[in-house]
Amino acid sequence: MQTSLLNKIMQSEAGIAAFILRVPVGLVLIAHGAQKLFGWFGGNGLAGTAQWLSSMGMEPGLLMALLAGGAEFFGGLALVLGIVTRPAALVAAFTMLVAIFSVHISNGLFAADGGYEYALVLMVALLALVVQGGGYLSIDKALSEKIGRI
Repeated sequence: MQTSLLNKIMQSEAGIAAFILRVPVGLVLIAHGAQKLFGWFGGNGLAGTAQWLSSMGMEPGLLMALLAGGAEFFGGLALVLGIVTRPAALVAAFTMLVAIFSVHISNGLFAADGGYEYALVLMVALLALVVQGGGYLSIDKALSEKIGRI
């Protein structure tokens, strides 16, 4: 039973399109997560992100920063590699949903005004990966074929 569930999560008939979608989305998420966790690419790091989230009422700020940064950084890494694609994309999509409603919604649609358009586009791309999986060029695909032979 457990092998069957794992195989369903990892199996994908999506082809090359999933690879074309998941690698750039994954790289963007890695960069955003690295800003939050490590202060790379001009980010505030964990302490700064925690303070910012606390200032918006998202408490405890440190935990929220770890969750958001971890979902983006490690979820993005999983997407680039194509491993546990569906769960990683689902967690990252939920993170984008939280970002939309906690940070961006009051600023309207356009990203230039601090709006939610960019987070929305990422969320929709991530939901597409939840539906289609990692695709032909993924570790998921290789593992699901191996599991299917067990």
